[in-house]
Amino acid sequence: MFHLNTEQLIDYWRAQRGADPVPRRASIDPTQILRLMPQLFMLGRLGPGQYQFRLLGDFVTDLHSRDLRRADFLDLWLADDRISLQMALEAVRRRAEPLVVTCRAHAKSGRCMRMEMAMAPLSGSDGEPNRFLGLYQPISPVADLMGDAALSLSIHAITTPDTAAEAFPRLRLAATHGLRVG
Repeated sequence: MFHLNTEQLIDYWRAQRGADPVPRRASIDPTQILRLMPQLFMLGRLGPGQYQFRLLGDFVTDLHSRDLRRADFLDLWLADDRISLQMALEAVRRRAEPLVVTCRAHAKSGRCMRMEMAMAPLSGSDGEPNRFLGLYQPISPVADLMGDAALSLSIHAITTPDTAAEAFPRLRLAATHGLRVG
């Protein structure tokens, strides 16, 4: 199971698809997920392995202590993780599904915090999936960085909501003879 905000972004993305396999960029209205706006970002895909930040929420900018617009998303990641992330982004772009990366944000001081980063493909006016709507969701206190900027990110796990559901099935209440069990 993912953080509630991660689930909210994925549910919103699914609701915007309609009959399309991937929602159109024009169907995304950040005011419908206003509470998540500081944590949201959008990537533009220039080509395989080239994902440029286009839009950033204040939390993302504050966490890195810089404006990342036009910066290459993969440059934030440790070198050993870049190929894995590129392959995952290209796979979910083709399969029309969101991706969740459990990761760590590392400061120069050596301190780090844990995050979930959700990324879901969006299509442009030509119907091609050439954007990703993303969310930075801390899963440990931001204070773990002690005010230091996050300089790099490292992957702990890469999952999709479907594979996560298989690994961690949601608990359900059951009743036997009118009594709750479990």
